[in-house]
Amino acid sequence: MKQTALRARYWRIVFFFARVTSNIVFWDIFLPRLGLGFIARSTRSNRLRGIAIRFRTLAIRLGGVMIKVGQFLSARLDILPPEITDELSGLQDEVPPVDYESIRLQTELELGSALNKIFLTFEESPLAAASLGQVHRAELTAGEAEIAGFNRVVVKILRPHIEEVVDVDMSAIRVVGGWLKRYRPVSDRANVPAIIEEFSATLQEELDYLAEGKNAEAFAANFKSDENVYVPRVVWNHTSRRVLTLEDVSAIKITDYEAISAAGINRADVAQVLFKVYLKQIFEDGFFHADPHPGNIFVTPLAEKNKDGSTAFKLTFIDFGMVGRMPDRLMEGLREAVISIGLQDSPRLVKAYQTLGVLLPNANLKLLEEAGAQLFDRFWGMNMNELRNIDHKEMMKFGLQFRELMLNMPFQLPENLLLLGRTIGILSGMCTGLHAEFNLWEGIAPYAKKLAEGDGGSQWDVIFDEAGSLFKTLLAIPGRAERVLGRIERGELNVQMPMVNIQMSYLERSLNRLTAGIIFLGLLVAGSILYDGHPMLGQILLGGSGFALFYMLFLVRRGRRPWQ
Repeated sequence: MKQTALRARYWRIVFFFARVTSNIVFWDIFLPRLGLGFIARSTRSNRLRGIAIRFRTLAIRLGGVMIKVGQFLSARLDILPPEITDELSGLQDEVPPVDYESIRLQTELELGSALNKIFLTFEESPLAAASLGQVHRAELTAGEAEIAGFNRVVVKILRPHIEEVVDVDMSAIRVVGGWLKRYRPVSDRANVPAIIEEFSATLQEELDYLAEGKNAEAFAANFKSDENVYVPRVVWNHTSRRVLTLEDVSAIKITDYEAISAAGINRADVAQVLFKVYLKQIFEDGFFHADPHPGNIFVTPLAEKNKDGSTAFKLTFIDFGMVGRMPDRLMEGLREAVISIGLQDSPRLVKAYQTLGVLLPNANLKLLEEAGAQLFDRFWGMNMNELRNIDHKEMMKFGLQFRELMLNMPFQLPENLLLLGRTIGILSGMCTGLHAEFNLWEGIAPYAKKLAEGDGGSQWDVIFDEAGSLFKTLLAIPGRAERVLGRIERGELNVQMPMVNIQMSYLERSLNRLTAGIIFLGLLVAGSILYDGHPMLGQILLGGSGFALFYMLFLVRRGRRPWQ
């Protein structure tokens, strides 16, 4: 690929994000310091949606890494507003295909022989074209088919020069990441350089088809005793780092609801099996398929019937370029979270948050426990359809009750949770699409019980642990009561009222800005009037207005006074 084209691509990406950055600085930093934050707030939703639309257009036009970046950003619900994540959530990894001649040369170079000698047939039109590679159908020769046990295959080929494109795009993204880490609302919630390197490592895995073949075999080994799951076999004789040949297992796409029903398959059963399969991947295997979009999961009808008369089926997974692995600490935290949700245990859920590392240091743990308990009381047991149809006033009431929590949003998403979060988000949408009454809680509750009985030996161990914690709390009550009474007698009792503190801080900051603004305007007008007749006095007043402006823009932040 020509260096001039790569250089132009680099600067196009950098200039796009430079424009976005300057837009954010002007509207969300500069205007609020002038006391014009209401203008920025009133236009914020449309501005953010416009940014997302322009990025989507750029990603589709450039292809390559930019589509992957868009999909990556759509999962960052922890640091990006819904206007951006919603707009990017439907970004498909589909781009115009590479011409057949380039693909033929790439395949022959990788496999070391002419294409007509490697395959009996090879379709020139691609089955699918994605940002990193494209897929063609082919047939094995008679000898190869006899060894493999099948003759129809799909061949994945990396796009020519894609490694150079990835290097250029990642260089531009690292420059943008350097800007973002200086923006407090983002840097406070995410380690930007670490996220970029995690994204880069994931991309490098997707560029290595040998690794993808090994991932497919590892996944198949985990489900070898499960008749509901199937994985295509790899033809290693025709596989290299840039070419992957797999058994053709095409069937009904998991989002083709009409075809699933027409085949006599119960869609509710498909949703339940899909959910259980992912619970096993995440909590038992610690190794999961991290790209469950509709083109990567098929529903394959079987010849036999179920007891209820519906057609039996199996889920067929393809494309293992993006997989997630679960470190021990992450696994432990997720198990605790599932158990606490299944048992409706709010304090235990907060402890799970801490184990996972998703809480910011300033998180109010007691308020989180209270909010979790209220959520369990009100929403536990609802299916996804019911959750979507909750009365807006009820959600507003909950938001007002826990306003401090909603304002501060004390959560962050560590890098190793990113793929998992994206996967669960897509999975939830699939299950609800298959069966509108799909109940997430009913699926989790039995698994929570199983986990509680698993590593601990039995559920009695869990009960005894909880009883022990309760007993320790009861023993501590007399001592704590005595200390509190002593502090009351001495007049040392302080009551923490976080919401009042937040509101007072905001009010103080607003009054300071208003006062500074009035003084600035007064001094500016007076200095301008007196400048002609009394230049010295006019200059002093104008200088004072400049100080007032400086105070309003830079010193009135987070309730600070000039001397602090």
